[in-house]
Amino acid sequence: MRRDFYWSLTLLEVLGGLWAGIMILDKKAVQAATVTAHRFEVNPMWPKPLPNHWILGQTIGVSVDSQDHIWIIHRATSLEPGEVHATSNPPTALCCAPAPPILEFNQDGDLIGHWGGTGQGYDWPFNNHGITVDYKGNVWIGGNGRGPQPASAGPQGPRADGRQVTQDEGQIAGVQGYFNDSMVLKITQTGKFLMQIGKPGRSKGSNDVENLRLPAKTSIDKAANEVYVADGYGNHRVIVYDADTGKYKRHWGAYGHKPEDVDLGPYKPDAPPAQQFRNPVHCADVSNDGLLYVCDRANDRIQVFKKDGAFVKEMFIKKETLGSGSVWDIAFSRDPQQKYIYIADGENDRVHIVDRSSLELLTSFGEGGRQPGEFYGVHSIATDSKGNIYTTETYRGQRLQKFVYKGMAPVTKKDQGVVWPR
Repeated sequence: MRRDFYWSLTLLEVLGGLWAGIMILDKKAVQAATVTAHRFEVNPMWPKPLPNHWILGQTIGVSVDSQDHIWIIHRATSLEPGEVHATSNPPTALCCAPAPPILEFNQDGDLIGHWGGTGQGYDWPFNNHGITVDYKGNVWIGGNGRGPQPASAGPQGPRADGRQVTQDEGQIAGVQGYFNDSMVLKITQTGKFLMQIGKPGRSKGSNDVENLRLPAKTSIDKAANEVYVADGYGNHRVIVYDADTGKYKRHWGAYGHKPEDVDLGPYKPDAPPAQQFRNPVHCADVSNDGLLYVCDRANDRIQVFKKDGAFVKEMFIKKETLGSGSVWDIAFSRDPQQKYIYIADGENDRVHIVDRSSLELLTSFGEGGRQPGEFYGVHSIATDSKGNIYTTETYRGQRLQKFVYKGMAPVTKKDQGVVWPR
């Protein structure tokens, strides 16, 4: 009887342990099921076809204005000769011709405005980069064009992965002393020039406060009426100017340090975090609560600062990513708290959804390719007031896509793949 008693106790202990384990697993499953994030579906019918046999080159920026109009900027000069046969003299064929650099679409995907290019009183970028429509409706653009380069500046050709080594890849050999885009432009929505900060080819490096060097993207802080410039492909800093006068305010590098133009060598995922930004510093976006989020693209990280340049925190995205890096551009969700950050990852061809408070990567969507919902060099990202996401693609992606907001959903997959309409 004593032996049976002990066996009974042992069995109860085993069953109790199993039950406790089941409860723990069940609790974890419930917790996992309660992690939610915004859900999206690609709209494969948006935007509508362009008129006039127009096509897009490397589509290098996207922004949404207060009317929920979608603005993009692209590079006509990136089109191959065979893509623009309609422009030869005499025309080789009916198709095609480059669209104007800046295009405006409405919510239905109709093209409702277009302009851009060289003109009197300003220096149009040799290689435009980034577009931002500010709270007053003004349009800001930058440029990362090197202009004519000597043979010593380095070869351009196919990479090991088949992509072309282009002016969008952060290569800075031969920048100094040659014609390069060292400015940003402020323009009205009808194409009237308002202001230029910096002059081509005059940059003296990352602590020159008068000129930029291959700036990537701007954002405007409404509260202080300041423009933040991710500066960028040649320099290693964020720099701030008055948005009306162009007067210099302040600048800084990684961790709030004084920026340095030193060669950090190749990025190594296992090395200690770099104490300076690598090229390119690709975005600098201000949140509603006054934090600045900086895309340190080739270092696979976002660094967060106060508006005075004080470092707050950082996060790494797909830290093992080499090549052009994983953090290309960000956009905030449109709820008042901006609960989520959407990250365009052009090397992994994904959009990542991150909890802004914890900087936890919740889920990702997209896949490499050229079909709707896939990406080839997803470069820029923006949101409208309805919560929809817009992306543009560089390299040979050359397009604009819309991802329709479908509400909240449990996170069941870390990698959703193509978010095709259900």
